[in-house]
Amino acid sequence: MSDQSIPLKEKVSYGLGDTASNLVFTMVTTYLMFFYTDVFGLNVAAVGTLFLVARIIDAFDGPIIGMLIDQTSTKWGKSRPYFLWLAIPFGVVAVLTFMTPDLSPAGKVIYAYSTYIVLGISYAAINIPLSSLLPSMTSNSQERTVANTFRMVGSQVGALAVNAAVLPLVAFFGKGDQQDGFLYTMMLFASLAVIFFFITFVNTKERVETNGNKPLPLKLGIKALKGNKPWWILLFVNVILFVATIVMAQSTMYYFTYNVNRPDLVPVLNSIAALAIAGIIAVPFLAKKIGKRNTLLAGFVIAIIGQTIVYTGVQTEVFSLIIAGRLCGYVGLGLVLGLKFAMIADTVDYGEWKSGIRAPGLLMAASTFGVKFGMGLGGAIGAWTLAMGGYVANQQQTASALLAIEFNFIWIPVICYILGFMAIWFYRLEKVEAKMIEELTEKHSVVV
Repeated sequence: MSDQSIPLKEKVSYGLGDTASNLVFTMVTTYLMFFYTDVFGLNVAAVGTLFLVARIIDAFDGPIIGMLIDQTSTKWGKSRPYFLWLAIPFGVVAVLTFMTPDLSPAGKVIYAYSTYIVLGISYAAINIPLSSLLPSMTSNSQERTVANTFRMVGSQVGALAVNAAVLPLVAFFGKGDQQDGFLYTMMLFASLAVIFFFITFVNTKERVETNGNKPLPLKLGIKALKGNKPWWILLFVNVILFVATIVMAQSTMYYFTYNVNRPDLVPVLNSIAALAIAGIIAVPFLAKKIGKRNTLLAGFVIAIIGQTIVYTGVQTEVFSLIIAGRLCGYVGLGLVLGLKFAMIADTVDYGEWKSGIRAPGLLMAASTFGVKFGMGLGGAIGAWTLAMGGYVANQQQTASALLAIEFNFIWIPVICYILGFMAIWFYRLEKVEAKMIEELTEKHSVVV
């Protein structure tokens, strides 16, 4: 069981699944608000309410989808069939989301609600199986780490493709008409996403099967969470990591506009986020050398150092230090992002070892609740902090407002990284991993 290896072609195909996801996800997270307000003509307040409602729904669809995965039983396995079944519907809904039908103002709001919420649910329904597939591809911890690295690199490739190409493609396809430009650009990305999901389906394999791959009742699946301390630790890390990520992302424009008076640095600083890929690529080597826990601890330390360097650069007005600190921070976050899913996959084994129940769908999907809760909490914390500081848009900011902006951009991420470090300090799964794998080897029926 522990000797299972994943062929290179399969690892690349697995990574293409997250490339597919991010061709749509990044398009939505980066450009949909602008599309709704400036292209489709929706009221900005209505858009804000829409995003809030959709986020609330998103927080609960993950565990439901995870339960469905665990109750799925097909000749292709439990997770892989969802790429086949949902690739085309997902692509169609993504295109419909960027259409601009000629409707009344109320009709446009209803259309936006319908398509955006369905897109969020369909994204979860096809992306969560990508996470639950990992613990079923192999029981070799290092192979999982490498496969997850391919996934994270694929994710970054998808995000980079969108960030680099969207506006030129909108201009090319639209020829001055942004409605056509966004529609045809989304059609291109959605078509590529469908193809990549089909490749993932065809070239991946679920090797680890238990109980004849039969459906798992919810009551039994929940047992895999009881006493699964490593899973709960990683759930907490998911929450605080995305609180930090969202607060820092939202406050970048504020900080460099009002505190630093250099809004021109924002595009450069945002593009540096792509350098997280350097940390992601280093993950398999560091995890093998010093272990996953220690690599994750190192990632948080590097991220803290990066934030400190940024702050020093601002105080001394040495902008090269700001760039260096941002770079350092994202390399550290790359280590964290590159390991997170692989470590959660290990908790699937741990849950089975402790409870006798293997529930990859529920455990992997329920962990996404932490991501979405963290994103929602981060957005709220950032807004509340600005409000308490007395921030007023497009005005000269008071000392308290500037302090609030600085607290958002510098110190909330630092606090979150410290909390993440402290939580991972108590992560002890690796100490029992060899014994766990040995005993599960005797239990499992493995298809090779």
